[in-house]
Amino acid sequence: MSVKEVESGTDSKPLTPGDERVRKVSVLNRMLSRPELGSVSGAILVFAFFALVAWDSGMFNADGVVNWTVVSAQLGIIAVGACLLMIAGEFDLSIGSMIGFAGMMIAIPAVYWGWPVWAAIIFAFIGAMAVGFINGYIVVRTGLPSFIVSLAFLFILRGLTIALSIALTNKTIISGVGNLAEGDWLAAMFGGEIGTGLFNWLGSAGWIETYSDGTPIVTGIPMVVVWWFLLTAVCSFVLLRTRFGNWIFASGGDANAAKNVGVPTDRVKILLFMFTAFCATVFAACQVLEFGSAAADRGLLKEFEAIIAAVIGGALLTGGYGSVIGAFFGALIFGVVQMGIFFTGVDSDWFRVFLGVMLLIAVLFNNFIRKKVTSAR
Repeated sequence: MSVKEVESGTDSKPLTPGDERVRKVSVLNRMLSRPELGSVSGAILVFAFFALVAWDSGMFNADGVVNWTVVSAQLGIIAVGACLLMIAGEFDLSIGSMIGFAGMMIAIPAVYWGWPVWAAIIFAFIGAMAVGFINGYIVVRTGLPSFIVSLAFLFILRGLTIALSIALTNKTIISGVGNLAEGDWLAAMFGGEIGTGLFNWLGSAGWIETYSDGTPIVTGIPMVVVWWFLLTAVCSFVLLRTRFGNWIFASGGDANAAKNVGVPTDRVKILLFMFTAFCATVFAACQVLEFGSAAADRGLLKEFEAIIAAVIGGALLTGGYGSVIGAFFGALIFGVVQMGIFFTGVDSDWFRVFLGVMLLIAVLFNNFIRKKVTSAR
């Protein structure tokens, strides 16, 4: 049998057939080592189940597909940020409160201070990311668990949102943003649609349902869905194909060892806290411009749903392992099940039961995969 050689600097070391560096890995083991396996499998099972029990309910009609896709996209946007931060070994429980806070930072300047909507949106992004910076800075400088620090910010932001909105406007729900956003160049990036011409053609060709006047029931792809796919694609590329992605894995795997080899773990974690705030603001902007209003209680419990979606997607609670694609499918499972329960007429209270069961199954499955991967090394 021929001998393979690998060069290391100027030395050449022979590889014997039994060397673990040339050990063959079975297809099953390669699949099991993929963090997104559980969420992809779960998504297939969920689709198969609802295809059997809810095919005639309208769930898979054009408007039904848009409904559960939008629900999935809203969660998926913040799940992407939560997933990257979890891979880096940290948590951000303030994401949900940030949604309400950022929404008010858009609505109050636009409605009460006379700002253009584009300026209010930029203001919200700057303010939210500044809070994310403070959150991350406290974590890395004090060494306190991010769970505790971000839990404190969960209450701080929720309290500030309610208190400031009442102090400035005497209201906790601010409406009228939709009218002000008409024709605004930046608002269209969060509250508009793409592909309207295509959907008009599909309606006229009879491919999708239309109203009596010929207007298609679905007029385009909402921007929240576009943001979901865009963030997933960009973040997956960054995580798997760039040096910064390697730094994220290293920071969550062993922060001390990563620091010793020159990885700027503190900077990585602070940037990821800022990114979760960015994702929460994208969610808030899309929601404010969709409904034309902001409310202080928006985003309630979304932080836990985002973490659950990331865990279902394969992210370990201990850090150093996970997949943005997995978080994508984790959010998709949420959206399909939530709307599937609605279409089938089942009591919506069962959705929370489903979340708890899925979280438990995902944690057990991820723990099993972690042991398999560790023992395989």
